Amino acid sequence: MTNNTPLPAEFLAALSTLFGASDLYTAPEDCWAYGYDNSRRHSLPLAVVFATTHEQVQALVRACNHYGIALTARGRGTGTTGASVPVTGGIVVSLERMDKLIEFSPENRYITVEAGMTNQCLQDIVQQHGFFWPPDPTSAAYCSVGGNLACNAAGPRAVKYGTPRENTLGLWAVTGLGDDLRVGVYTSKGVVGYDLTRLLIGSEGTLAIITRATLKLTPLPEAKLTIRAIYRSVADAALAVSAIMAQPVIPCALEFIDGNALNIIRQNAPCELPNTAGALLMIEVDGLAAQVALAAEKVAASAQNDGLLDIRLATSAAEVQALWQIRKALAPALRKAAPHKINEDVVVPVTAIPALIAGLEQLSKQHQLPIINFGHAGNGNIHVNLLLDATIPGQKDNAQRCLAAVFSLVLSLNGTLSGEHGVGLEKRDFIDWELSANALALMRGIKRQFDPNGILNPDKMFPLE
Repeated sequence: MTNNTPLPAEFLAALSTLFGASDLYTAPEDCWAYGYDNSRRHSLPLAVVFATTHEQVQALVRACNHYGIALTARGRGTGTTGASVPVTGGIVVSLERMDKLIEFSPENRYITVEAGMTNQCLQDIVQQHGFFWPPDPTSAAYCSVGGNLACNAAGPRAVKYGTPRENTLGLWAVTGLGDDLRVGVYTSKGVVGYDLTRLLIGSEGTLAIITRATLKLTPLPEAKLTIRAIYRSVADAALAVSAIMAQPVIPCALEFIDGNALNIIRQNAPCELPNTAGALLMIEVDGLAAQVALAAEKVAASAQNDGLLDIRLATSAAEVQALWQIRKALAPALRKAAPHKINEDVVVPVTAIPALIAGLEQLSKQHQLPIINFGHAGNGNIHVNLLLDATIPGQKDNAQRCLAAVFSLVLSLNGTLSGEHGVGLEKRDFIDWELSANALALMRGIKRQFDPNGILNPDKMFPLE
């Protein structure tokens, strides 16, 4: 069923039985907002439903199977790859109203929540008991836990604490046939059967719809210190990143901003940065109050090299906030400079960061397209921003050619095309550059096993056949 095919009257009647009037949208003007995500791609769904229970999701999936109707699950729409855009029309099921706390066991360091709870709400609950959940995307105040899991979205703390895959114990989900699925454990160890929990995390709703998750919690550190280091060049900053990650103290955040990004920041936000700055590192160290100062000293010592222009430790909460404001000012500044920018989240080995940035500079000159780079340097996850103006004839096509060259460069450096944004539509047609034909065939087979009729989030993840 495509965007232009009306929904069968019998199916609409089934939806009305499953969902109350306030939980079912069929008017195009009501459905419109649920046809896009932060990629700015849009496709109008034929109907939108708001699930409130796991059983509702099961019944919905079974009804969609019976009538052959595509079903796309979504959280809050903060994704940047078009993964929740219903490209074939059909039904969108929003899980944003499934936001209940199911169980909280501080003694066992886990919490079970519904998929629609926001990341920030989860953090607020567990913080009162001295814990946090490590994944912290920039959109944490608004994005949902289910969306974090669907894309394996991580954020700065992943360098020390890992991604959702390392911080999720178990899941409740509904397969593409409408079957109930409970995978994972409540314990820190468990090796019974295949690891379906990690398989579902990052699958972008193409295998099953996650409705509930048991998350592994981490105790809040007693203290945290923030360091700013400025370097003459990207190569100098990358050398420091390698040195920092090679010593025993692992920072809880290690953020990188290149010289082009610093120029954008200077133009849009007040900051004290020398004009000779070619790159900046934002480093956070956490741990026991009695030890964190020594840990920061060791990290700062490892960050020293001939290209270091300035390094300083924030001595107050206001200074910490000011330092991180530099990083946070980037996204709005870039959006202002180029509303149609392409934002990718490639990953390379940390030692390959200089080669990546140098290659990106060459591509920028070759395609006459500004490229701004920043990201999570500790694990080589760099956000590459192509600043295009889609109103200029030919520039959109030029940007797509440049993007293909960026992906080719990343793969030549033993990198990967996505660290945390996922595949969705934006990278769908490139993943066969990274994955072998046999690997893709096996993945398609797994998709058929979970979703034999292909109704869950169709036309995503794999290149179209």
